[in-house]
Amino acid sequence: MNSSEHTEPFRLAVVSAGTSDPSSTRLLADRAAQRAAALAASHGNTVTISVIELREIAAEISAALVSQLITPNLRHAITVLGQADGVIAAAPVYKAGPSGLFTSFFHVLDNDLLIAKPVVLAATAGTARHALVADDQMRPLFAYLRALTVPTSLFAAPEDWSDPALNQRIDRAAFELVLLMESGFAGKIRDESWHSYQHEYGSAGGTEVSVDLDTDLMRLATGGSAA
Repeated sequence: MNSSEHTEPFRLAVVSAGTSDPSSTRLLADRAAQRAAALAASHGNTVTISVIELREIAAEISAALVSQLITPNLRHAITVLGQADGVIAAAPVYKAGPSGLFTSFFHVLDNDLLIAKPVVLAATAGTARHALVADDQMRPLFAYLRALTVPTSLFAAPEDWSDPALNQRIDRAAFELVLLMESGFAGKIRDESWHSYQHEYGSAGGTEVSVDLDTDLMRLATGGSAA
């Protein structure tokens, strides 16, 4: 598919909230990432994969939640996400929901960081009873962050690893992710429509500069006069 060839490698960020090593959560995320890289290669494109292991920065995530202190390791993880063309976000299920480590990390992020970025949602659990966690609980979080979650989510319980249906879902999710990355949708949003989104002052790591300070409302907010 020469029409989709990309001159620079696509950057794919994998966020894994697995707490063990090895982790089934990381395994599921890696399989999706490798499949996405293979599909992109078949289109004449390359993908570089960067992995963010949340267990390695768990204490720093907790500190950021209560103090807004962003350490260098956490800042690096945020930078990787900000530069990514696509994201695979994978969480283990605890107490019928994605782990607190996973949700805490995304609560720390700037609300503008993932706007329009394509994201594959993935979850693992010890029982198939939690199969809807990715769609029922993870998808709303990423909708709030205004990310573009792909239609196919991934879920794996112990019995799923030997089921061909899991590979089919991985193929489908990876294909959706690659098509969205190749479309350049997120970049076009930033280049052509960024101003139409609601931003907080100083958001997107301080890169949001379109806030007009010379308005009656802003003058009142800073103690001045609207006259």
